Amino acid sequence: MNLIWQAYLRNHGAIIQNGCVVGFGDNAAELESARSATVLSDLSHFGLIHFSGEDAQSFLQGQLSCDVKQVNASAALYGGYCNPKGRLLASFLIWSKGIGNGGGYVMQLPAVVRPGIQKRLAMYVLRAKVKLADASDDLVCLGVAGDDAEALVRKNLGEVPASRLGVIHSEFVSIIRLAQNRFELAIVPEKAPAIWEGLSRDAVPVGAPCWDWLEIKAGIPIITPATQEQFVPQMANLEAIGGVSFQKGCYPGQEIVARSQYLGKIKRRMYLANIRPGISDSQVEAGDELFGDMGEQSIGMVVNASPSPDGGFHVLAVIQTSSVEAAAVRWKSLAGPSLEIAPLPYSLS
Repeated sequence: MNLIWQAYLRNHGAIIQNGCVVGFGDNAAELESARSATVLSDLSHFGLIHFSGEDAQSFLQGQLSCDVKQVNASAALYGGYCNPKGRLLASFLIWSKGIGNGGGYVMQLPAVVRPGIQKRLAMYVLRAKVKLADASDDLVCLGVAGDDAEALVRKNLGEVPASRLGVIHSEFVSIIRLAQNRFELAIVPEKAPAIWEGLSRDAVPVGAPCWDWLEIKAGIPIITPATQEQFVPQMANLEAIGGVSFQKGCYPGQEIVARSQYLGKIKRRMYLANIRPGISDSQVEAGDELFGDMGEQSIGMVVNASPSPDGGFHVLAVIQTSSVEAAAVRWKSLAGPSLEIAPLPYSLS
């Protein structure tokens, strides 16, 4: 997290741990605001990699699951980075860098995995004219969500993108429309305080767990160290949110990803669910295994988890589809709490 920005947030009531805004003093009230009001969240728990140089597009096109040629000044994409076996090492949001210096692309992914992914990608640059740089301190990223999010962003920054994953750049901010009522702002640091002050007059400042809950409700998978190399992209519904292209050329794991798509039904899919652990149980976490109609054999894994304003935890979990159909999915053991499956905001083929 940019240290000047960190000091600013602390002066405005933020509780920061390990570079992440965990809240503003009342986690339960913040979660309720995320459900029922318009909220403002710092997104410094995500890191940024900047790709620049004349070969940046072709390099990324040969490494990522999404069609980077579709990323331009007015469009962002979700995507994945796989190992040679087609298992996800990272999921991300990528957009064209329209502010500051260098042009190229910005990849946003969890800060905890950013160094390893950047190092791995750099190994494959070879003679390509492309440079990778940690841009996590170069931009301040904010999330705005809620029924009044569009009106609020428009009031403070002017025009907003009309469509999902549309992008508008100005001299000092890139506005990305994540959904009908969710936006991300990537801001040059010197302008961030004024924008925060303007937005926070009408939006409730909340911590990262609230934004994580909104991502879960939106069905957006975030690959963390606990789940790296566990899923092919379709298991995590990445193709359903536009993160996989089956028409582009090769990338690591592409043959396995394509085979999974065309040679049979995906046996595991990602579901939205609620888990209500007992009082004595630990909290639900990414990487927790799930059990059910296959006895002691795991039938799935939690991808992401966050406390829910409804109680318990909302999760995204990759689960054997037959087990979901049998209504037999439990957390951590056959005797654990059952998962209450909820509808996703998008359809699966």
